[in-house]
Amino acid sequence: MRVLVVEDEALLADAIAEWLRDDAHAVDVVYDGDAALERLAVHDYDVVLLDRDLPVVHGDDVCRSLVASQADTRVLMLTAAAEVGDRVAGLTLGADDYLSKPFAFAELAARVHALGRRARPAAAPTLVRGGIRLDQARREVFRDGHYVPLSRKEFGVLAELLRAEGAVVSAETLLEKVWDENADPFTSAVRLTILKLRRKLGDPPVIATVAGVGYRLP
Repeated sequence: MRVLVVEDEALLADAIAEWLRDDAHAVDVVYDGDAALERLAVHDYDVVLLDRDLPVVHGDDVCRSLVASQADTRVLMLTAAAEVGDRVAGLTLGADDYLSKPFAFAELAARVHALGRRARPAAAPTLVRGGIRLDQARREVFRDGHYVPLSRKEFGVLAELLRAEGAVVSAETLLEKVWDENADPFTSAVRLTILKLRRKLGDPPVIATVAGVGYRLP
């Protein structure tokens, strides 16, 4: 998934991002509400982790703007306030979930997963096609019963191809969903990752290149 972390405590924001990246998500980080609005105007995120008490533009206003845009993005609001009234206020603004600080990273990751399932069409926990079996919960991939060790990016690319159910997925879409905003749009990262995937998945090849369009799993 593509996730935006909006948190003015830089150490916490970076720690959250690293945890989620280890969970194979593409994560962007900003530290104030104005920067969040700029990112949201450019990128389509599955989930936004939004601190409520942000500088420049308040988190409440960021949430209102996102809800008004009618985007499919889901909002997990973070705050140091633990009162029921604060939680109700955040949810009333349009947030999909609410988490009080301090929190366990494992719980945060679980909530991100849950919101991500609501942000995009539901996908089965296990994706199967062409002899490939990808278990999203366990982060495991098998081909014809044989375990295939993959890097985070390789796993993310393969998951996107499997979710497409035979449709072509462009390199731009893969870059958007699997990498983050720091990825150079002219990079060869997608092509190289596809090459590594093909090699690891073995013969016969299962990832087809559609010239000038993208990639697909027939």
